[in-house]
Parts: sequence; C-alpha cells; structure tokens
Amino acid sequence: MKKKIAIIMGGYSSEYKISLKSGNVVYQYLDADKYDRYRVHIFKDRWVYVDAQNQETPIDRNDFSVIIDDEKITFDCVFNAIHGTPGEDGHMQAYFELLHIPHTSCGMYQAALTFNKRDCLSVLKPYGIKTAESYYLNLGDAIDENAIISKVGLPCFVKANKAGSSFGVTKVHKKEHLQDAIDIAFKEDDEIIIEAFLDGTEVSIGVISYKGETKVLPITEIVSENDFFDYEAKYLGKSQEITPARISEEMTKKASAVAKKAYDVLKMSGFSRSEFIFQGGEPYMLEMNTIPGFTAESILPQQAQAAGISLPELFGNAIEEALTPNPSPKERRG
Repeated sequence: MKKKIAIIMGGYSSEYKISLKSGNVVYQYLDADKYDRYRVHIFKDRWVYVDAQNQETPIDRNDFSVIIDDEKITFDCVFNAIHGTPGEDGHMQAYFELLHIPHTSCGMYQAALTFNKRDCLSVLKPYGIKTAESYYLNLGDAIDENAIISKVGLPCFVKANKAGSSFGVTKVHKKEHLQDAIDIAFKEDDEIIIEAFLDGTEVSIGVISYKGETKVLPITEIVSENDFFDYEAKYLGKSQEITPARISEEMTKKASAVAKKAYDVLKMSGFSRSEFIFQGGEPYMLEMNTIPGFTAESILPQQAQAAGISLPELFGNAIEEALTPNPSPKERRG
C-alpha cells in the first residue's frame, strides 16, 4: 500500500509565495507510483488540503487529518516545504513530533536554533567555525551608531535575525544610511544582527541525510549582479549560481568539512544549506537554512543533480529517511 504524504507549503512569513512554488515542485516530482501525495496549505487563517481542482478542504488540527469523499485521511509522513515561520522555526516540527507524525525536516530544537542566526552562529563558534564580527540589536535598544561602526566597520550588513530569502537585509556603505537599514530589518523581526562585510568568494553548501549517511553535495559559487546576494539575485535571475564552484580543491575540502561539521555538531537531519564567504582561504559561515528552496532552479536541487541525484530521488529519499528511525551521530557515517 502506498504511503500517504502531506506536502505542507505556504506559511506565515514574507516567504510564503516561494514556499508555494517549492511545495508544488515537490508535489510534481515525488513519485506518484510510490506515494499518495496531498498538497496542504498552511496559512494563518486556514490549514487546508488543496485538490487537483484547487478546491480547499479544512485540515483537522487535532490530529492533522482531512475528510475526503467521506473518508478520514491521516498521513504517514509530512514533507515540509514551508520557508520561514512556522515551518522552518520549529513550530511545525514540534506539532508533528507531539502527534508522532514523521516529517522530512530537522528536529524542533535544531529548527528553532538554526532559524535564529545569532544563536546558531554562537553555538558553532566554540567548535572552531569562523564567523564575521557582529553586533546585536533588539527592538527598543538604544542605537549607538558609532559603537556599531567601531565594532563591525563599513560597509556592513544589517539583517533581520529570523528571516529568510534576504528579506530585511541591507548592505550599508555610509553611516547616514545605517538607521534606515535598521528600520528595514525591524520590519521583519524584533531582533537584528549587524555583521562586518567579508569581501571574498561566496559559496553555498548543501548537506543532507542520504541513504543513512551525512552527504555533502557539490558546492555552488554565488556571483551576484547586485551589490550582494539579495532577493532579486536569488529569485529574479540577477545572479550566477555555478556548480561546482570555481575554487581550489583545498578550499573545496575545507568548506565541505566545515559544512559537515556544522551539520553534525547541531545533530541535524533532513536538508540543510549553509552559506559561507572565503577570507584568506578560510570559510566564514553566514547562516544555515533547513528548508531550502526546492524548485528545479533552487541551489540545493542543482547541487543534488550535480551529484547524480534526481529530484524524484532527492524528495523520495527525504521521505524514506523520515520514515526510518534516525541513527545517532556516532552511527551515521559520511
């Protein structure tokens, strides 16, 4: 009997349109001969199953079930394609874990931690993972522009702490533009992180749990036509994403090892995509995303295909990994 798979998409954040695209690609490529696929939209005002005619049927949130043609449907596994809250920040993970429903994303704690850029980098730093000099602000804090610039210099990046797809991110070149950038970041989150500008090659590294092992995918080099890898560069074709990256074998080995170390240190499962910038031949980590884009053009699927993993294989493996009890970090080899 085929497993019933709910593909959740949408979400409560600015990233919901991107999530809908990702979720529909998963729906399209997940093997229909092996799985019964159900699209589920998660929005603040409704959780609904969406059929082939785009008709909506409410989800019962008590047990995450749905009534279709007078039959109650429960799901064997959930494929999580929600970027941002509540799919990437631990909320949905906690919900499914309480209901004992397997899901393709990492655990609740790992999701909450990695979604918080400041906390994630703070946890990884003692393990020797390099990060940019940074300055933290919470909404309501006094803003001392001189102290900020003294610590991180100019240019610098002002980022919403808990947001994705480069929402709430500004590159600041002059002191007089700093306050505007802070205001933009606070529209996305009540915590922000201000980081020193690292001038070097930017790379993105996918790490996944694949057939029971931690697998580092081929590295992608990011070359943005804009001032940095912003929303336009990511989604509107204003960048080149070159896989494999045009970096030396030594840099490739070093960056791959750091990305795998971060994955293992955090006891991750499922998907991850981490961003790094090289400075002096060393990779500096910017962030880790645990629900990366899943469209054919997205970085992690590009990397998987470069590794010889098709989209049906990538998505099907995520389901099978979720349905298999996770090995401990000591047992996992890769």
